[in-house]
Amino acid sequence: MYLFLAFLLVPIIEIALFIQVGGLIGLWPTLAIVVVTAVMGTALVRTQGRMALANLQRSFADLDDPTEPLAHGAMILLSGVLLLTPGFFTDAVGFALLIPGVRVAVFRYLKSKVQITQFQMGTGTQFRGGPNPSGDDVIDGEYTEVQPRRDPSKPSKWVDGP
Repeated sequence: MYLFLAFLLVPIIEIALFIQVGGLIGLWPTLAIVVVTAVMGTALVRTQGRMALANLQRSFADLDDPTEPLAHGAMILLSGVLLLTPGFFTDAVGFALLIPGVRVAVFRYLKSKVQITQFQMGTGTQFRGGPNPSGDDVIDGEYTEVQPRRDPSKPSKWVDGP
């Protein structure tokens, strides 16, 4: 139901704002504002996206919970989509999502609405380095012997020139 309302109300709001702003400043300045906000938004999304990706990589390297960096990255991606969509309302929401404080507030709100029942990294049977957890010195494995297709007594000719 909320998605239907968004698809219904956002175009109506955008059309109303285009009519109001276009009537106030004219057609060409209105179109120029739309193009300039798209270009500025693209540059801002690019820089903020790099920072979000660095934060995500840092959380993976430190084995921290990647939920918040992933959420920030998703909100930056959404802001990029909104900034590239022509309109004043979508630009305002897109620029708002580029503000870290707004993203933190949205993340906290969404986090309060979602209940996490389980979080697990890996399968639980893997181990990282160190001694064998079972204490055995035997490593089980399977192998397949591959027979060469050529006669090993003859040179391979792969290093010969033309």
